[in-house]
Amino acid sequence: MNAHTCHFIEPLDVLLLRSNQLFGDPGSYGEALIPPWPSVAAGAIRSRMLADDGIDLAAFGKGQKPHPTLGTPEAPGSFVLQAFHLARKHEKKLELLLAPPADLVLHTEGTGVQAQALKPTRLPAKLATSSRLPLLPVLAQAERSKAASGWWLRQRGWQKYLAGQTPAGDDFIKTSELWAIDERVGVGLSSDKRSAEDGKLFTSRAVAFKPGVGFVTAVASAVPPGAGMLRLGGDGRAASIQSIEIDWPQPDYQAISQQQSCRIVLTSPGLFTQGWLPNGFTEADGSYRFDLHGVQGRLVAASVARSEIVSGWDLARWQPKPAQRIAPAGSVYWLDELQASPDALCKLATQGLWSEACEDAQRRAEGFNRYSLALY
Repeated sequence: MNAHTCHFIEPLDVLLLRSNQLFGDPGSYGEALIPPWPSVAAGAIRSRMLADDGIDLAAFGKGQKPHPTLGTPEAPGSFVLQAFHLARKHEKKLELLLAPPADLVLHTEGTGVQAQALKPTRLPAKLATSSRLPLLPVLAQAERSKAASGWWLRQRGWQKYLAGQTPAGDDFIKTSELWAIDERVGVGLSSDKRSAEDGKLFTSRAVAFKPGVGFVTAVASAVPPGAGMLRLGGDGRAASIQSIEIDWPQPDYQAISQQQSCRIVLTSPGLFTQGWLPNGFTEADGSYRFDLHGVQGRLVAASVARSEIVSGWDLARWQPKPAQRIAPAGSVYWLDELQASPDALCKLATQGLWSEACEDAQRRAEGFNRYSLALY
């Protein structure tokens, strides 16, 4: 992670971090999404920046009043959300917390967990699959066991992972130590009378964070507010924002360049023109070749979770955003035959998985298609 403006966002109230599923109908159930889409943080920060600079939101939404770094909704400016992660204050430092990557499988061991890594493996010729990649991620187990869930990878474990090591059991933390779910019953209102309608009860899930737990952001090419308040998530619940210093875990670009192989690990949802396949890949001679911002390689294996749908509310235009299919954060892509200098690898990390022309400037500004490289 290059030098950016970093902030810690700490909720001061329960948060309504709604998923992409509709709710509000009688008997419906509104799930919470943690972490929320990066666009939630980008929207909260940009709204505060517009308010601080006295920009009329209606005029901004119509493109009549551009902001120096935010631009307009149709033509975004230089603002880019480079990172958005769960974090907590721990031992007088800020500790990053990430969902385990898709190539780590967790198993319960006593009151904790142990992690095993998937290994790209060439299957015997007698085993046929529909995969078009030469290798498949395989979990080697002497005995089958049920995978554990509800754990988060701590910063020290993430650093081990980037170095090609498998995190230990104490590198994970249980969800219950970070937040609790507060289920709330809502009443449907008549749009005409603005009064409660009979039989229209629904349930939504609010998230009550433990003290010191929140989100860390990194913003490039703009100056977010250094301190103060934000309206975050559904209903604009209060959260504080403050500038912070943090030691971002870094991959060893020199070792990756010399080894000529690596993993691409999505650290935010991937919004790609080819579905599960990141921008920069093309099919040639029976294989998938990567060529983006001076980095070239061959895709040999991938571990991608089930696709999700992202939408959201466009506050500037006062309308829903288009529903788009994404590759979830934590998806892993293995590359070999890598041809890239350390500087080129670092540049690619700064740009994200977007082409030079940029497929979607608005989603780029909102923090999608961010990733990290890891040894394997």
